[in-house]
Amino acid sequence: MPHYILGIDGGGTSCRAAVADAEGRILGRGKSGAANILTDPDNALIHIVGAATAAFEEANIAPPEIGSASALLGLAGSNVGDAVHYVKERLPFAKADIESDGLIALQGALGDSDGAVAILGTGSIYIARQGNDIRYIGGWGFQIGDLGSGGRLGHALLQESVLAYDHIHPSSPLTDAVMAEFNADPRDVVEFARVARPGEFGRFAPKVFAFAERSDPVAIALLRASAQAIDEALDVVVERGSRKLCLLGGLAPLYRPWLAERHQRLFVEPEADALIGSVALAAKRFAAGTRETA
Repeated sequence: MPHYILGIDGGGTSCRAAVADAEGRILGRGKSGAANILTDPDNALIHIVGAATAAFEEANIAPPEIGSASALLGLAGSNVGDAVHYVKERLPFAKADIESDGLIALQGALGDSDGAVAILGTGSIYIARQGNDIRYIGGWGFQIGDLGSGGRLGHALLQESVLAYDHIHPSSPLTDAVMAEFNADPRDVVEFARVARPGEFGRFAPKVFAFAERSDPVAIALLRASAQAIDEALDVVVERGSRKLCLLGGLAPLYRPWLAERHQRLFVEPEADALIGSVALAAKRFAAGTRETA
């Protein structure tokens, strides 16, 4: 029976999977929904299995073979032990290791070289590597962390829109547009926010960037505050020795011109994405074992 390895990249917006042979050659890819194991572990499990199944189907491998695969999962929310144990016990793979989504992003972006990545998507996290020393900054989740993330930026926009509705803060075309989406009724905003997940807040983040390009004062103020939080985290990364920085995630190209000049000269383009990183780490970790048992 052939053996396969799986690389999985699970974030607050989507989950991607790639099935590979023992040498790390990708055979098929799949995609499913959000896979943040801290905010919604049960749906994360569904989407992890869904993405893996889609990858096996694209590779024309029978889906039951998933049960014999060895998987490395880089997942958002993996810095909380209870969530990791809950998910790992319920995975259908023969072997599975759960790591931070930051680790697989680092591996994909920088390969085996030293440096750091800032992941700016639905959430945010920073991870730096010098030799075998890997350090994390941030990534503490929407409720108390993730500054600079799409989730927090979208939340701040809704908050500012309600403040503008009450004439506590000045309104702008941006806040007017947001309130129009909620029938100009702050109670609708409250009802949305009461049950919204980070990804649902995050869908408002691109609107902030779009209105900033039109010189909207509220959008500019929100982005300056958010960019400052990112710069503060990057300062820590640089102080600890990183001289190569990669900005990753859906908001990375939008944020880059808003970040401080002191960081611009350190930015480099990523070599590959987080899914490639997860496959590379899975190959390192599991390939020897699969060859021995093949």
